Amino acid sequence: DMAAEVHVLGAEPLTEERWAPFGWLPVRDTDPRDGQSRLEFALDDAHLNLIAHYGDEIPHVTGGLVCQMLFRHVTHTQAIMVLDSDALLVVAEPGTSLTSPADLNALRAFQLKAKDAFVLHRGTWHWGPFPVTAEEVTLYNVQGRRYAEDNESCDLTAIPRIVEVRPET
Repeated sequence: DMAAEVHVLGAEPLTEERWAPFGWLPVRDTDPRDGQSRLEFALDDAHLNLIAHYGDEIPHVTGGLVCQMLFRHVTHTQAIMVLDSDALLVVAEPGTSLTSPADLNALRAFQLKAKDAFVLHRGTWHWGPFPVTAEEVTLYNVQGRRYAEDNESCDLTAIPRIVEVRPET
């Protein structure tokens, strides 16, 4: 019984350029680009709330977290702001197939800090954000109220690799 191979994802800083395939980063109202991208809610169910992710929701390894499952919502964009703790986020572009070890190269990890904000395109695969060292991360969240009806998942444990997500060092 051989141990599964490890696929390591090193977290990158959140920048406009790196984030572009997955969504966009909000800009100040005085920025000429403000308003060029729009939130979309096909079910006309935009909803704002606070959510949290907890460290004990996921497996940990020395120096990182383990990503086992990604989710996506095809009917709406999702806007998130990290309120309090450093966190890790994993994403893959909409339309990405995640069924083989080679497909794991489509995953990207981002290191998030308090006040980081981002928007996920409709259909962007995502995991987290999960706290790096804190017990929880609180998130300001705008998404479709009926997200549970539109919450496709992808089980990475079906791929014979362990996806380890490591924070920036």
